[in-house]
Amino acid sequence: MNLKSINFDWNKIKAFLIVAEEGSFSAAAKILNSTQSTMGRQIAALEEELEIVLFERVGRGIELTPTGIELLEEVRKMASAANQISLVAAGKKTEIEGNICISASESTSIFILPKILEKIKKKFPNITVEVITDNKSNDLLRREADIAIRHYRPQSGELVIRKVRDDKGYLYASKKYLKQLGQIKNSKDLSKANFIGFTENNEYINTFKKLGVELTSENFATLSGNQILHYELIKNGVGLGVLPEYVGSKEKKIMKALEKMPSIPMETWLVVHRELNTSVKIRTVFDFLANEIQDFK
Repeated sequence: MNLKSINFDWNKIKAFLIVAEEGSFSAAAKILNSTQSTMGRQIAALEEELEIVLFERVGRGIELTPTGIELLEEVRKMASAANQISLVAAGKKTEIEGNICISASESTSIFILPKILEKIKKKFPNITVEVITDNKSNDLLRREADIAIRHYRPQSGELVIRKVRDDKGYLYASKKYLKQLGQIKNSKDLSKANFIGFTENNEYINTFKKLGVELTSENFATLSGNQILHYELIKNGVGLGVLPEYVGSKEKKIMKALEKMPSIPMETWLVVHRELNTSVKIRTVFDFLANEIQDFK
């Protein structure tokens, strides 16, 4: 292997990979905690070093050139190898200290994690925990997180998964809004109500159809992907929405929209990459989280 022939900067290659996969300089800058102009300079410098054109402008966006597409396949192999090195190295560490990154949804981060993180800090004072709080599935294979808390069963064979909770979700509304709606006798009466929805509601609509509630897009007067905003909108009488029972039952301003309505199953899974599962630090925190989430009330 002629290492002297390698004439590019890995940081620029990483910038190229993220820009290519995200489709824009601005999206890549957000992921790398950088700026759009910095991304542009790194790509321009890489093109100059390699003496090739990687992207071309199309309208207001960018597209990979044929050469860029060819290079992207090789860069993905490099990134995969680099990630594997990082995973193996992390799996060999034995100390219960250092940083650990947990990915969780907004609702889990707000309603479940705080008390658990307090216990982690007391039990493992040399561990620093970073929480990625959003509703996207952060990629454990790329080390965007060490441990993830998911509300669906992941399918990748590279992951170690453990089911830690079975919860019940119910349709909740503020007492004020239910009074405005009038008496709700059965599921069909709920079809006249406003619902708090997501940007994509087909699965939501199908779930309620199975429960005897016929909804259309017109029922969703307010949309948001933010779970905490859903909670606040429900609490303030904007519409009906689904909450886990451990959240809805503790808020005095809201109640179940229909007491006899069946629950919606909600699962919680704890996930870690198979290589990281050999790390004493991550395995210890993984087991601690599993026990605490399971016992949370």
